[in-house]
Amino acid sequence: MELLDKLKWRYAAKAMNGEKVSDEKLERILEAARLAPTSSGLQPFEIFVVSNQEVKNQLKEAASNQPQVADASHVLVFAAWDTYTAERINYMFDLTNEVRGFTNDGWENYRQFLLNTYVPKSAEENFVHTAKQAYIAFGAAIIAASFEGVDATPMEGFSPEKVDEILGLREKGLRSVLLLPLGYRDTEKDWLEKLEKVRKPKDKFITEVK
Repeated sequence: MELLDKLKWRYAAKAMNGEKVSDEKLERILEAARLAPTSSGLQPFEIFVVSNQEVKNQLKEAASNQPQVADASHVLVFAAWDTYTAERINYMFDLTNEVRGFTNDGWENYRQFLLNTYVPKSAEENFVHTAKQAYIAFGAAIIAASFEGVDATPMEGFSPEKVDEILGLREKGLRSVLLLPLGYRDTEKDWLEKLEKVRKPKDKFITEVK
């Protein structure tokens, strides 16, 4: 029940008080995102951890001046691969072989299947897929933050082009997908803090097929 209690506690904080998240909590949140499942285990995205105040201020401007971006302890920027390439796919397969200490025909056949499936597709089609994988880790980070008692504000409302420019993402073959400010709610300034959490009732949300 502890995790559910934490999830009931969390909400998308609209104002943060500037208090710093400890390195230990931050590392556990990032590790949860790193351990999240992704399609074929390719992890086709990276996370940029922004604590520099000047950069956070720039990100705030790119996010319609939402104050929690500048007032957060850290802003996580989830940046997806701009496309799949043979180099990127091969890196993850080679890493797997190195870590596990062996190879097998089935795994190598699957490597070729992915190379033949993804590499010929358009960059935009591949980006749609890589962005979806980033969302999985994004959810894991939000849940981990709530477990740590850290507020996290999921954000799609920003200019990806501006964020890409601020962080130089396009030069790295990446495109920003999501922002996740981390910090602690400002209970005096946050209008949402005292309002009841609203979710669909179970009978409108869950259908059992027995």
